[in-house]
Amino acid sequence: MKSKEILALLPYQEPFLFVDEILSVSADSIVGTYTYDKTLPFYQGHFKKKPVTPGVILTETMAQIGLVSLGIYLISSETESTVQNKEEIEIAFTSADVNFFLPVYPGEKVTVKSEKQYFRFNKLKCKVQLFNDQEELVCRGTLTGMMKK
Repeated sequence: MKSKEILALLPYQEPFLFVDEILSVSADSIVGTYTYDKTLPFYQGHFKKKPVTPGVILTETMAQIGLVSLGIYLISSETESTVQNKEEIEIAFTSADVNFFLPVYPGEKVTVKSEKQYFRFNKLKCKVQLFNDQEELVCRGTLTGMMKK
């Protein structure tokens, strides 16, 4: 499955799509990027004088790239048939344990790197890291979700 196919199958749309590109994907890992547009609505109130990307949005970005995108790839590989549309995939984000180290400001590009811990009985668990453009670790954590075709 190609990166563009994965992006087309993501069950998100603007303004809640936090994946620009998938740089690499395999049965064990995925790497992708996203740039936070300065006009995203949450920046208006978080915070008044110096906008910062909320931690929940950083976690969602990690989940969309590091869990859901990888899950779509794994589901297609496991079933040996390409998923044709978003409605064929069932996804439930079940848990996140994330630590934050640096802020992300409007206009910044981030890179998400995820390593599969396991995928069995439709449950995917990944160790995920998010880096800023200076390759500094912004946050990292363990994410899990349920996915099936």
